[in-house]
Amino acid sequence: MHNDFKYPPFLQKGDKVTVVSPSSIIEPEVLEGGIKCLKAWGLKVTKGKFVSGKYGNFSGTVKQRLGDLQRALDDPDCKAIFCSRGGYGANNLLDQLNFTEFHKHPKWLIGFSDITALHCLWQHEGFTSLHAPMLKHLIEQGKDDFCNRTIHDILFGDALNKRLTYTVEGHTLNRTGKAIGILHGGNLAVWHGLRSTPYDINPEGTILFVEDVGEKPHAIERMFYNLKLSGFLDKLSGLIVCLFTEFEEHKQLGKELYPALADLLKPYTYPICFGFPVGHVPMNLPMIEGAKVELRVSKNEVKLKFI
Repeated sequence: MHNDFKYPPFLQKGDKVTVVSPSSIIEPEVLEGGIKCLKAWGLKVTKGKFVSGKYGNFSGTVKQRLGDLQRALDDPDCKAIFCSRGGYGANNLLDQLNFTEFHKHPKWLIGFSDITALHCLWQHEGFTSLHAPMLKHLIEQGKDDFCNRTIHDILFGDALNKRLTYTVEGHTLNRTGKAIGILHGGNLAVWHGLRSTPYDINPEGTILFVEDVGEKPHAIERMFYNLKLSGFLDKLSGLIVCLFTEFEEHKQLGKELYPALADLLKPYTYPICFGFPVGHVPMNLPMIEGAKVELRVSKNEVKLKFI
């Protein structure tokens, strides 16, 4: 796993981008609406052959989804790959993709949730990628939405020129401090399924961010215990506990999820923040995976600055 990640070239108006569905089925109206939004950014949009396919809950067979993603990777004119949605299935593809042509013509990957598996693959290949909302968000939240504008500004190079910084409200469970490190993470369950594989995250010098949807609190705590007992948490530079949504707090832990995690995290001295706005919610801040960042956690606020 690399520690010095290269940025793919930033986009310019008129650039070609490709929309693929590496995981679950996408509704036709979401696909077409999202493509319309990307065209409004001045991009030329092409679609994977099986972008709107159907095979069980998947958008296509492994071979079909693999073919679409491989063609996008190999296309020298394609500057970015937008994933239509998450769901499940990206992990089927990881060990079968060839990055030879990609290294000659690197491109951005955009998506979150199940797309976390592909972000791990991009970092395995030594490149940054963009953990960010997908087509549904582009349509539903509109062009003036903060996250949509930020995705645009990151991909077109404006955000980093302006030293992109997120400032969010503090949380009573936060551990104050300052750290500089490499930003990695995404969906906890998807990444946790890649632990001890070549696509795992290297904890050394990492500021980790995690979110999830529909996971039971005891399952989340169990995954955190794996990170504790394996020594992974010892090596981090900072931890951003994002939003865990669509679950019921229940009595199995004897307390709510965040306080349970805060107890587990007591031995560590690096900055830790809770409730950071990344997850399956409308305010889902775009995070550049593999970017160098500064995390400052004070009593009243959290600042995440992209260096």
